[in-house]
Amino acid sequence: MARYVIRRLLQAIPLLLIVSFVLFALMQATGDPLATMGGRQPTRAADRERLARQLGLDQPIHVQYVYWLIGNDWVVVDAETGRTGTRRGILRGDFGVSYATRQPVLEMIGGRVPDTLLLTLTAEVLILTVSLGIGIFSAVRKYSFFDQAFTSISFVLYSVPVFIMAYTLIYAFSIGLRRAGLPYFPTSGIFDPAIGRTFEQVVWHMVLPVLTLSLISIAAYSRYIRSTMLEVISSDYIRTARSKGITERRTLFVHAFKNASLPLITLIGLDLPFLLGGAVVTETIFAWPGMGYLFINSLQRSDYPVLMGILMLIAVGVVISQLIVDLLYTVLDPRIRYS
Repeated sequence: MARYVIRRLLQAIPLLLIVSFVLFALMQATGDPLATMGGRQPTRAADRERLARQLGLDQPIHVQYVYWLIGNDWVVVDAETGRTGTRRGILRGDFGVSYATRQPVLEMIGGRVPDTLLLTLTAEVLILTVSLGIGIFSAVRKYSFFDQAFTSISFVLYSVPVFIMAYTLIYAFSIGLRRAGLPYFPTSGIFDPAIGRTFEQVVWHMVLPVLTLSLISIAAYSRYIRSTMLEVISSDYIRTARSKGITERRTLFVHAFKNASLPLITLIGLDLPFLLGGAVVTETIFAWPGMGYLFINSLQRSDYPVLMGILMLIAVGVVISQLIVDLLYTVLDPRIRYS
């Protein structure tokens, strides 16, 4: 097992290098970071030339990539004063400095990760809890009124775009409740500045973003769980377990669900890394101060260092999560062994 883990980690190194170069090249086409450095005034030609030379943006893409990867001795620490210093490169844990704010990229990302994880992990727990209950019940009671009703509802929810879902919830549970004179849910931020960041404030502000993230995924996950459970509970070994007098609860949750969960773990393993990037659309609509909101702001400013930091964090998360999923397979299915 240890040899397998080491081999997978070594295989991930060239993969991440290829991914990083492709992302770095694509970032160059997203916009002009020098255009936003003059504030509301267009950057003068002389200033553009000086800043491009100081930041290394006048170099070919492959040269900029090497500097970003292994660092250099002349990178600008503060573009306003022209002060230069040494950047060690991402291979030594230095993701550089934001073009827009002049702050270290890791500090900016690190300040947003807790709020993103708070939002997305809460949504993931809700998604799994509700979708497991609905999916298993629908499989056990297939073609019942509940199964047919939720099948129709799930198709509708799954076809709704995220931003439509968000604005529908805002209209119903914020604008609508406010017009009716009832307590309504806030639509922006993580707390009311006049009150401060209390537990109650954070929970109250989380309701609409979490529902926006959860409803569509619950519709998808529950249908997926239903189909896998239907396939498993019709297997011969489930009929054998029932014929031996094993209780229905034990048959479903010990024998059937354990085997049906293998495809589900793969799906969750693909979703979890993107929690690190945050729910971009949801965080932007609700002004949630997470990594998704930071990504959109950085994209508008063509802030390459911040964008690359977030994207590489997601790429590393994908590699690690897939390794964990492979290891979980051996726990759930004894027939799987990695030599």
